[in-house]
Amino acid sequence: ARIAAAHAARNATIAGLARRLLSAAKAQDVAEVATAQLAGLLRCNAVLVSGHPEPRLIASAPTPARLTPSDIAAAAMTLETGESSGRGVARVNAAEWQFRAIRADQRIIAAIGLARDDGMSPVAADQLALLQNLLDQVALALERARLESEARDFATLRERDRLRSALVASIGQDLKPRLATILKTAAALRRGATADKSLVATINSEAIQLDRYIDNLVELGPASDQLPITAAGVSIDLHHRAVARDGKNVHLTPKEYAVLAELAKHPGQVLGHAHLLRSAWGPAQEGQTEYLRVAIRSLRQKLERNPARPVLIVNEPAVGYRLAVAQ
Repeated sequence: ARIAAAHAARNATIAGLARRLLSAAKAQDVAEVATAQLAGLLRCNAVLVSGHPEPRLIASAPTPARLTPSDIAAAAMTLETGESSGRGVARVNAAEWQFRAIRADQRIIAAIGLARDDGMSPVAADQLALLQNLLDQVALALERARLESEARDFATLRERDRLRSALVASIGQDLKPRLATILKTAAALRRGATADKSLVATINSEAIQLDRYIDNLVELGPASDQLPITAAGVSIDLHHRAVARDGKNVHLTPKEYAVLAELAKHPGQVLGHAHLLRSAWGPAQEGQTEYLRVAIRSLRQKLERNPARPVLIVNEPAVGYRLAVAQ
């Protein structure tokens, strides 16, 4: 009967901690509930630490708690090895606190520190099994808080990306028709005899540039996905408009960059001559393949290790070019 009563009391203690931890949504809340409950149940001081290689105090009961250099060393050892350390334990016995690992799937995610004001060992031998059960509940709560936090972050990012996509699409739908009208008007004025040719050419050039910027805005993904493209020792960062070869920045002319950026947006795909000319020089220059050849030749001189045997910008005869990226 006494054994049954002891088991019932232990199970009730574990269930009580589990219920209180369920009310904690964030990892910080879990840490505060855990230290307060353990301090009350074991009649000692409690801290929860995490982080490697420098342990960081997350919560304590009562507050504030002070960790000496020996305590920090003991906490670091527990977080690194999973072994108990500190006062009353063979490892780092000079410490004032006794630290025990909190594990989740064999991973050490935190450590609990316990100490008594009278300097005695905070956990009696007959309390070790109960303490381990309580720490298992804390580990479950910390993992639940982590997964819920990741789920919230993912939902926030997904909603932000959805709003961004809707905004970008709206910008494209609102501005593209107006730019098309400006380009048509500029073309009509250029054909006329009374218009200022220089002014019309400037308007046409600026409208083409704006149209290209809008296309780039629509095609680029969220900032979190805008990682540099790396191939053959060349790094192409579309987000920051930067190109480097073997770690050194490479200066490109606006047309050279426009051609390279268009290839980088479609890595491994063959882009036709007309496509590249239209994206870099505008619709009026789709037939000027010599412009493209000059730009490609210059890009190879600046980026290829052996321009005579290109491995980055590959020619597809009678079709176009592609950026060779290893899959």
